[in-house]
Amino acid sequence: MPPMRLRFLIWPLLMLPFLLFQSCSAQSQLIDDEQKTVNIETLKYYLYYPKGYKETGTRKFPLLLFLHGGGDSGDSLSRLQSSGPPKLIVKGQEFPFMVLAPQNPHKKEWWNTKAVMQLLDTVIQNNNVDPKRIYLTGLSRGGGAAWQLAVQYPEKFAAMAVVCGMTPVPYAAWIDKDMPIWVFHGEEDKSIPITESEQMVARLKEMGYSVKFTRYKGVGHDSWTRAYNTPELYQWFMEQRRK
Repeated sequence: MPPMRLRFLIWPLLMLPFLLFQSCSAQSQLIDDEQKTVNIETLKYYLYYPKGYKETGTRKFPLLLFLHGGGDSGDSLSRLQSSGPPKLIVKGQEFPFMVLAPQNPHKKEWWNTKAVMQLLDTVIQNNNVDPKRIYLTGLSRGGGAAWQLAVQYPEKFAAMAVVCGMTPVPYAAWIDKDMPIWVFHGEEDKSIPITESEQMVARLKEMGYSVKFTRYKGVGHDSWTRAYNTPELYQWFMEQRRK
């Protein structure tokens, strides 16, 4: 029989394989795999044609993409008539450009910007749209989506107007520097504080972007009523064209 001291040395060696096996079997695993996903979105929308569109043959028209706020989401398209360009159109105002106004079907979800772009591209392909004069605007949640579209598709739009929207400031550098931007916000906004716009505008101006900023003193979240009733906004849009 081995001396007592030697037996104490042999015993741990005999147990080592068992302990190693127990340790390996308890470890987490990392596997490689993949899954193909399909995301189908149904978007209802309004499409406005300016006066004389059908009589002009192949003439190309500008198009304004309007994204509504969270309160107009759902499955009732008539809700879009409560604000922005659709509201003005229902009241009889005429625009010199087409207006595309989709509806976000999800009341508590962000805009599906990929689906919006697919819709926009389809409308462009099937109508006389000037691809160098596509304008973008949105309010509240739609304003945030407008910022997102400008980041994701920097070569798509000729100009953008954001009303009380919000977006991460670091994304500013991804926006096309040649695209003019006009931002509107109410100073008393409790839903999306004006600091969201202030910080983004400041960052863009630091980098040399062309940005206009309109602040409404004493106005809360509903800054879109005054913003979209500003005739100069639509004149400004019509002056813009992608280089």
